[in-house]
Amino acid sequence: MDRNGAGHGVPPAKRQRTGHFQHDQDQMWHREQLVKSGLAQQTGIQHAHNLAEDQEDTRVHLSVHELRPPFLDGRTIFTTQLDPISAIRDPQSDMAVFSRKGSKVVRERRQQRERQRQAQDATTMAGTTLGNLMGVKEEEEGDSAVAAPVEEVYKRGGNKFAQHLKKDEGGSSSFSKSKTLREQREYLPAFAVREDLLRVIRDNQVIVVVGETGSGKTTQLTQFLYEDGYSKLGMIGCTQPRRVAAMSVAKRVSEEMEVDLGDLVGYAIRFEDCTSDKTVIKYMTDGVLLRESLAQADLDKYSCIIMDEAHERGLNTDVLMGLLKKVLARRRDLKLIVTSATMNAERFSRFFGGAPEFIIPGRTFPVDLHFSRSPCEDYVDSAVKQVLTIHVSQGPGDILVFMTGQEDIEATCELIDERLNLLNDPPKLSILPIYSQLPAEQQAKVFERAEKGVRKVIVATNIAETSLTIDGIMYVVDPGYSKLKTYNPKMGMDSLQITPISQANANQRSGRAGRTGPGKAYRLYTESAFKNELYMQTIPEIQRTSLANTVLLLKSLGVKDLLEFDFMDPPSQEVMSTSLFELWALGALDNLGELTQLGRRMTPFPADPALAKLIIMASEVYGCSEEMLTIVSMLTVPHVFYRPKEREEEADSAHEKFYVHESDHLTLLHVFTQWRANGCSDRWCTRHFLHAKNLRQAKEVRDQFQDIMTQQKMPLISCGTDWDVIRKCICSGFYHQAARRGGGSGSEKEYLNLRTSVSMYLQRSSALSGLSDAPPFVVYHELRLTAREYMSVVTAVDPEWLADLGGVFYSMKEKGYSQRDRRIKEREINKSMQIQQEMADARAIAARAKEAEKEVDSTRRKTEIEVGGARSVVRRPAVIKGGKRQIGGVTASSSPSPRPGAGGSGSGGSVVKKPIGRRRPGQF
Repeated sequence: MDRNGAGHGVPPAKRQRTGHFQHDQDQMWHREQLVKSGLAQQTGIQHAHNLAEDQEDTRVHLSVHELRPPFLDGRTIFTTQLDPISAIRDPQSDMAVFSRKGSKVVRERRQQRERQRQAQDATTMAGTTLGNLMGVKEEEEGDSAVAAPVEEVYKRGGNKFAQHLKKDEGGSSSFSKSKTLREQREYLPAFAVREDLLRVIRDNQVIVVVGETGSGKTTQLTQFLYEDGYSKLGMIGCTQPRRVAAMSVAKRVSEEMEVDLGDLVGYAIRFEDCTSDKTVIKYMTDGVLLRESLAQADLDKYSCIIMDEAHERGLNTDVLMGLLKKVLARRRDLKLIVTSATMNAERFSRFFGGAPEFIIPGRTFPVDLHFSRSPCEDYVDSAVKQVLTIHVSQGPGDILVFMTGQEDIEATCELIDERLNLLNDPPKLSILPIYSQLPAEQQAKVFERAEKGVRKVIVATNIAETSLTIDGIMYVVDPGYSKLKTYNPKMGMDSLQITPISQANANQRSGRAGRTGPGKAYRLYTESAFKNELYMQTIPEIQRTSLANTVLLLKSLGVKDLLEFDFMDPPSQEVMSTSLFELWALGALDNLGELTQLGRRMTPFPADPALAKLIIMASEVYGCSEEMLTIVSMLTVPHVFYRPKEREEEADSAHEKFYVHESDHLTLLHVFTQWRANGCSDRWCTRHFLHAKNLRQAKEVRDQFQDIMTQQKMPLISCGTDWDVIRKCICSGFYHQAARRGGGSGSEKEYLNLRTSVSMYLQRSSALSGLSDAPPFVVYHELRLTAREYMSVVTAVDPEWLADLGGVFYSMKEKGYSQRDRRIKEREINKSMQIQQEMADARAIAARAKEAEKEVDSTRRKTEIEVGGARSVVRRPAVIKGGKRQIGGVTASSSPSPRPGAGGSGSGGSVVKKPIGRRRPGQF
């Protein structure tokens, strides 16, 4: 490899330019030395300067335009929420300050590892001149990185988590061991109020069911409706906010009903459908039902829809509630049940016009709450101390510890193990982490029963808050923090920041201790902090995330004015404007904010708009849809590279074999191609430190995308080894996220965003970070804020591509091109878009005038008939039998009901009034 980085996969054109420039620099230096020594004349230097000037003239410069379409000129309001919302209730509170500082022990361990790595790098002799003389060899790569053999439990197809659920461990608690599934079901609080609940469902179209953790609402409601005959009218659908919850609950219900999963009871998540023609109870994620509404606007195949865990307020949940509100007005036979695990359900009731609330009794078993007496500055250290205290002083039962992320979880597990070994003959303890990047076979261990006499401590992220239940948990340790994904619309950047949880989250976590027996919950914050420093509810995702995909979906559903769409909590104006601008930049919206033909073609793909555009452009323009399908599939699944903490150097060495130094996107393509060439082997993945589960998921995603392409009649074409075509296609989808090389050196290369001039950096894991001379222009998949702003999944591009494909943003800066020329060009483009807007406004005004004229003519004709007709017309006030009247803000039907005090069972228009006073379990 030469010093210009030619051996690192630098683009040929760029490598040639760099080589020429370096050669010219060398020529100038040699000629200067010759002149100084008197062996050459001055003309040689002049010639060298001329070469340098020619090289300067051939350098490429981009001019950036600041353009915005007329519908985003700031005069149009898209939402009623004009101000952004903070993710933290009180930024100056103790918990907020501690969350910004982070854990001291985690920070110290991170610094210690860095020092050890630097010391090891500084003292190693392998690869140095002295080391070569002494015969010191580098560690062998390849098979030396083989981890312990992993049994190939997870086969192709089917439920990813079904395997560990199929294991009949018999439960961990005495309750689950001594009771059959039927007896456990009858013991649930929901079963005790079954008849009252079904009566309220029959009498109302919409009902809000409030049932705390352990009440059985998730598994029992669908069975109650099935037993009451609702499945004869259509399918019973139940939405879940998370994939794992949808799969595990469907498995549990199929076991209780003694049927095979995928037969009478099934589930559907993105890119995986485990249903059949016989399925009448269907569990799914919110996004799946949202996609189904595209093909079937009124959801005619469903007779009843249950929106479970609505209190989590995911993005798809909020959009789905707005759509269902319109569907319910058109389909009076459809039943909607909204369930929440918190008592703050009045929001849902008001949103659906005063729908009645039904209270299911609380936890199955009591849970004792223990608050901290003083604020805990280091939440990791405090949690470790609390775990050891429970382990040596409390009775049997497993411990569940909530942590914010992978680094905190690993540090917690290490500290528990280290401090446990310092004790004299401590009781046995099995320490098990669970987070998303952990291999599936290790995640499954938390569901297995521990050996006799061994207590389990499970350290988990907030995935363990949901309806996914780990049997045998008796103690919960809650530090009071979680990582919350927030979106910065000014920078177009997602950031994962540690924030205090909400009161609803705290109650949900405590409920984990009372699922299979009496338990205790230790909250590592004061009771005062719980009441004064935590939000009542978590900030809805719709108010803290990018809405480009959501806006595209709403536009395709015919929602022209986003201000009129009924959001429970509307997003901020800035987020809406940024999302609309992104869609306009991609070509999905025209200059008037209407959906373009490209935008309509992007809608069927369940992916980000930019990724959907990549598939379309690869198929129709660049002829590389075979490769682009793989790249997009790899981008939609979690990261495939696995980097175990104790073998980081081996993992990095194995990963470098796959690097394509021009592009992280091409690196992902290379990984998938090699995996498939090796027979999709799990052992091969283990040897190269790759997540086999994520690669299998990418293959299934790819098959789903290929089916959509077939339905859309899009050809599948391969470009062979011409990877420059793939890079240009990637540029066509991400030219609005481009950056140029800035200053900085070392392991982290600095770049500047072309449009915002924000500093951002290459990650150390990026394939481009290994280049000695980083490419001058790149595009990136997304921007993430951790310690600093990092670009995720980066590809080097030529500036000519940016000017050609992103003409609305960039143009080539030719010699003599001044700022005045740039402003003139921007004014011309803005004037053209303004003329389009004025023409559209004129057409709209003409259309309204024509409609008004028609109404005047119609009124005049009616008046002439009534006055001059052969017979007189007597007009009485219209009395509509079975009409509607307004009762306390609720629209109620006056049609006769089949039983006293109840409305029609089909229309569901009547309302059960709530009694004034304290609600009691089992009453409504």
